[in-house]
Amino acid sequence: MLSEERYQIILQLLQEKKAVSVTELTEMLGISESTIRRDLNTLAGMGKINKVHGGAIAVEEERNTEEENVTERLNKHREEKLLIAKYAVSLINNDDFVYLDAGTTTRQMIDVMPDTKAVFVTNGIDHAKRLTQRGCKVYLLGGELKLSTEAMVGVTAQDALRQYNFTKSFLGTNGIHEQYGFTTPDVREAMIKKEVMNRSFMRVVLADSSKFGQISSVSFGNLSQACIVTEQLQNRKYGEYTVIREVGK
Repeated sequence: MLSEERYQIILQLLQEKKAVSVTELTEMLGISESTIRRDLNTLAGMGKINKVHGGAIAVEEERNTEEENVTERLNKHREEKLLIAKYAVSLINNDDFVYLDAGTTTRQMIDVMPDTKAVFVTNGIDHAKRLTQRGCKVYLLGGELKLSTEAMVGVTAQDALRQYNFTKSFLGTNGIHEQYGFTTPDVREAMIKKEVMNRSFMRVVLADSSKFGQISSVSFGNLSQACIVTEQLQNRKYGEYTVIREVGK
């Protein structure tokens, strides 16, 4: 049995039982205690489990209710976001009508985007400016300006979206969880993202690996509603719910 398969079994068992012993895993998987201990050390190093004497316990789900501002988020996982952005722009064709969500990974898309005749709609103030400077045709949603994310939100922006039908949408997320789906801390942003999901033929969520297993206050879609682009998928179980493209391999 491959190590990745053992990791998945261990994580699944911890999800169900919350705690498991080395002896129990040895009997279940039919391998040595030394191999099990190495597996537990590896999973603990990845932050997937808490290793304790004689076994392991499940990591409590991390729930985030606060949101960092754009400057703080720009400096996190920059290399991973760049890899994701480069792949995302390769999905855009000249005849596309694209929604580009406010966010740091979608912003990097603009920086690496080749010349295109695609038309864009965005709720990101900086995104709209950058797209215009690149010579793109762009529509900016009206509404309430949320300063921390430089995004247009609220009922006016949500109503404006109802006139559009997107061929492709690229969305950011604060959390990805098998039960709670895609989540974000702000109900106003969640409503915008949800409306975009409903009005898009192809939905792409851009998320570095740190977003998996995270839960924020408001859900805006199930995992099955969008494909995910990430740099590396550490927990293979998410591949059971949707198409996931890993671009860091």
